[in-house]
Amino acid sequence: QVQLVESGGGLVQPGGSLRLSCAASGSIFSINAMRWYRQGPGKQRDLVAAITSDGSTNYADSVKGRFTISRDNAKNMVYLQMNSLRPEDTAVYYCNGDISSYRSRTLYNYWGQGTQVTVSS
Repeated sequence: QVQLVESGGGLVQPGGSLRLSCAASGSIFSINAMRWYRQGPGKQRDLVAAITSDGSTNYADSVKGRFTISRDNAKNMVYLQMNSLRPEDTAVYYCNGDISSYRSRTLYNYWGQGTQVTVSS
């Protein structure tokens, strides 16, 4: 069974920084693309950033130049460094990934439980 667990959320002042982490665990055979999504109050869940297995990245226009996604394949970890945070970045942030297990060798899409990020003075 594969699980994604996020950490690193919290309350930060505008202009501040946070680093989110996502740990993939279980009987993992391979991890392809990993993504961060967010869902603000009363809003739909939107893609924030994505990274492929070879490290190619893309970002939502609203976070370009402020957020950086990275991964550590040896540790099965993905990160989201968030700088120059704004109140509109307030949301629950979810980790998402395409992962295969040793049992099935088939890629499935998994979600973490989410971590709250609140940007407020």
